Amino acid sequence: MKLVKYIFICIIFICSSSFAENPLGFLTWKKNFKKTALQNNISEKTFDTAMANVKFLPNVIKYDRYQPEFYEDTKTYISKRTSSKKVSKGVKFYNKNFNLINVIEDQYGIEKELLLALMGIETNFGTYVGKMDILSSLATLSFDERRSEFFTNELLILLRLIENNQIDYKTLYGSWAGAFGYFQFMPSTMKNYAIDFDKNNYIDLKNNKDAYASAANYLNKIGWNDDQPCFYKIDLSTTVPKKYLNVSAKKLHNKKKLKYFRKYIVNKDVLDKKFDNLATSIITPDKDIIPDAENLSPAYLVFDNYEIILKWNRSLRFSLAVCTLKEKFENEL
Repeated sequence: MKLVKYIFICIIFICSSSFAENPLGFLTWKKNFKKTALQNNISEKTFDTAMANVKFLPNVIKYDRYQPEFYEDTKTYISKRTSSKKVSKGVKFYNKNFNLINVIEDQYGIEKELLLALMGIETNFGTYVGKMDILSSLATLSFDERRSEFFTNELLILLRLIENNQIDYKTLYGSWAGAFGYFQFMPSTMKNYAIDFDKNNYIDLKNNKDAYASAANYLNKIGWNDDQPCFYKIDLSTTVPKKYLNVSAKKLHNKKKLKYFRKYIVNKDVLDKKFDNLATSIITPDKDIIPDAENLSPAYLVFDNYEIILKWNRSLRFSLAVCTLKEKFENEL
C-alpha cells in the first residue's frame, strides 16, 4: 500500500513539474504559432532551430503582473534609480568611453546625459542585461492572453532577425519582457533602429559602439528635442479641474499650452516663460495606483520630450526617473 502511495505521489510531482513548464495549451499554442511563423516567411529550419528549447516561464507571468511601475510610489521609484551611486558609476562610465559618447552625441544630436540616464536605468551601464531566455519569454507572453497580440508580433520580428542572420539566437538572453542589450531594445526596435556602428556586418547591442549609436538613432528618429524640457515638478492649486489630471501612461489627454496652466500652479517660479507656448499635460502618477495617494500630489507638467521617453517604456514613473537622472548628469559632466 505504501508503495502504491509513493508511486502516486511521484506521478503527481512529475505531472505538476511538467505542467509548470508547459501548462495546458502551451504546446498546442506552439504548434499553432509555427503555422503562423511559416505563413510569415520564417523558414521551418529557422523555427525548429530557434524554438527547439522554448518553454513556458511561469516567472515571466509573475513579473508581468507585479512590475515596480504598478506598486512603487513615485518618490521611491525615482530615488532608487537616480541615486548618487548611480550618478557616480555613470560618470566613471562616461570618462572611460569619452570619445565614443561624444562622437555619437555630435552625430545624432542626442545629449550624452540622456543616453547615460537610459543606459544607467535600463542595465546599470551594461552590468545587468538580464538572464532570461528571450525566446521563451516572448513565447510565454504571446501564449498569455493579456497582451498576446503585441508579444506575438515581437516574437515574429525576432525570428525574422534570426532568419536574416542579423542576430544569433544563442545570444538572446535579456529581460523577462523580451528586451535585449545595453539599452533593452525590443525586437521591433532592433529591426527599425539598431545600427552596425562599427561596420563589422553584425549588430551587437551588447557592444558599446552599436548599442550607443542605436539608442541615439532611435531617440533622434522618434523626435527627441534637446532644446525643450522634459518636465516640471509642480504644486497644484485645489482649483485645478480633475479633467486635466492624467493618471495613466496609455494616452495623455487635455493638453494645453503651458501658459494656460499657470493659473493652477502654486510654484510658478519654477516655470520658464520661454516655454509658455509649448503643449503640455499634467500628470499625477500616484493617484489610482498607490493606496490612499493624494489627489494632487505629486504632480508634474510634462512636455513632448517626456512622451518620447514614454515610447521607450510606457510608464509615467520611468520617464520621470530618466529625465531626473539626466538632470543629475548635467550637473556632473
